[in-house]
Amino acid sequence: MSSSQSAGQTAIIGAGVMGETLLSGLVRSGRRVDALLVGEKRHERATELEERYGVAVVSNLDAAARAGTVALVVKPQDMGEVLAEIAPVLRPGQLLVSLAAGITTAFIESHVPDGVAVVRVMPNTPALVDEGMAAVSPGSHCSEAQLAEAESLMASVGRVVRIPERQQDAVTAISGSGPAYIFFVVESMIEAGVHLGLPRSTASELVIQTLVGSGKMLRETGTHPTVLREQVTSPGGTTASALRELEGFAREIEPNLRSFVREMGPALRDLMAEVEDWSAYHPPEILPNGDIIMRRREPLDPDPVPEIEEGEEIEL
Repeated sequence: MSSSQSAGQTAIIGAGVMGETLLSGLVRSGRRVDALLVGEKRHERATELEERYGVAVVSNLDAAARAGTVALVVKPQDMGEVLAEIAPVLRPGQLLVSLAAGITTAFIESHVPDGVAVVRVMPNTPALVDEGMAAVSPGSHCSEAQLAEAESLMASVGRVVRIPERQQDAVTAISGSGPAYIFFVVESMIEAGVHLGLPRSTASELVIQTLVGSGKMLRETGTHPTVLREQVTSPGGTTASALRELEGFAREIEPNLRSFVREMGPALRDLMAEVEDWSAYHPPEILPNGDIIMRRREPLDPDPVPEIEEGEEIEL
């Protein structure tokens, strides 16, 4: 193998927020910067990443030609175009790791030379704070060592599990979309606190720390959530009363929720495709009043962006 084609180099094609998240996680986990490449077409974005991380930012074609492992962190609707661009320089034994929601390994394999290994990944947004949950599935040409390399990439920004690819739709519904469910519960609890007279900042701190602490209890104790719930629930107490209301609601919605997860897998993939267009926004911020917003970046290229005014804030 020539010096321009190194099995030890990893390229990230797609330098949006998720792509940068993966890059920064790899750097923090000890990957040498000279072993990393970024494929990015936008000049201003390339300069930003070069200055921030000291990483080489090159064309997609050059990144794919030089690296042994290529992480494809692009929008699903752009995957076909990107594969067509880089396919001429791909070679057997190379590893492609796709983070594009809903794109199957079979689709990617059909667009690249025989013998190129493919791993499909479903990440989630807590990767932005190194607490992501990723599920990985190997394609038909993927070796154990190549799957382990894909796991190592994603472990730099959180936890990783292996699953059969047929279960990826379920993962999308549970952990891929799961943060939105949690944020909805948190939002509702904060609003309830404000309604009961708490300042929003106080309600936010109470709810967020309760969530963090509860998650840590689940993780560190290994105790079943039912047992932990029962430990908090005194007979005839206020918690028991509230839980009775929630249990009734859960019984009503469970059949519909199961049907939703089963039938909406493809639609959830499409939704994630939209949500994962993070490159147009800065990372989420928590305002002093507890609101969570994402600020729109100023466009780095002249491509039109539909129906969002520059500087507009999007509340989550």
